[in-house]
Amino acid sequence: MVPAQPGTMDLEGAVLVRDLVVDGERWAKGRRLSSDDLACLAAPSVTIEGRPGRGTAATITVIVLDPDDVHEDDAALRLASAVAGPGTRLHGPNESRVDLLATADGVLHVRAEAVERIDRIDPLEVFTLFDGQVVRAGEVVASVKIAPHAVAGDVLARGVRVAERAGPVVRVAPFVHRRAAVIVKESVRPLAREKFEASVRAKVESLGSELVGFAYVADDAAGVVEALLPLLRGPGRADIVLTAGAATTDPTDAFFVAIGRLGGRIVRHGAPAHPGSMLWLARVGRTDLLGMPTCGAYSKATAVDLVLPRLLTGETAGPTLAASLGHGGLLTRSMRFRFPPYARDLDAPEG
Repeated sequence: MVPAQPGTMDLEGAVLVRDLVVDGERWAKGRRLSSDDLACLAAPSVTIEGRPGRGTAATITVIVLDPDDVHEDDAALRLASAVAGPGTRLHGPNESRVDLLATADGVLHVRAEAVERIDRIDPLEVFTLFDGQVVRAGEVVASVKIAPHAVAGDVLARGVRVAERAGPVVRVAPFVHRRAAVIVKESVRPLAREKFEASVRAKVESLGSELVGFAYVADDAAGVVEALLPLLRGPGRADIVLTAGAATTDPTDAFFVAIGRLGGRIVRHGAPAHPGSMLWLARVGRTDLLGMPTCGAYSKATAVDLVLPRLLTGETAGPTLAASLGHGGLLTRSMRFRFPPYARDLDAPEG
């Protein structure tokens, strides 16, 4: 692309580099000049930027694109289409920016390494919310922008290839209806049960799933097995079982022994987040188990409030789920925006 002044060459399709006011109408920078635009600018009586005439004060500069150049709006749309994955829709372009909007409430997933690889290609720009953040339908979760008014076609193609090879760079996993049950060891004080149950119910139901019941069991493996069995198969099967009361540092705790007896496995002891060291994940058959710290179940925002939403999108308990919490895992009040709405006013650590 090259700069040019009107009158020096065929300028149809040339691009404005500054905002203009032409006969009282604002023409935004980046505008592609049509034949009608050029005729308007050539008219003897036209007023440009509020000044009459076509003298030096009204001289404008435009960019003429090379055959391989791609206009900023077209380039942003092409790159955004490559970046956008399921659960998103495009909005724009507006001044070369295309937004990706969530199509449903859910959890945002971002391939951060792919975003960085694209952003290393000058002048392509991709910027997003945090990976793992809970988002609402219609919320802007990412944007794609081209800095200058045009970009070379081969440069744009490089960015598109990075996005396509990375798979969906930005996607939103929507919340789906899941059946959740709760098993609590009787070490939870009776006075705390009402508050505990109300809090857990709010967590599950506010994200579109169903809480099918609470069970309070004695601190022995047989009692836990008896409570778990009907939740693992048959018409009463639960997709997720939330638990509280486990001694997470004791491998002989009733929950862990029961999971082993039922052929399950512990996926993760603790999470790389603060607070989060008391969280644990397990899987028995097709059912996920999420161990919650009892106090964190109703009074504090913890890593549970980042893990539970992901389970309620249909993601299964696995090592990568917990491992992905480390970046941004200091869950102080300044990080509260990442949580579901129910957790944003709960207590938070200072550091």
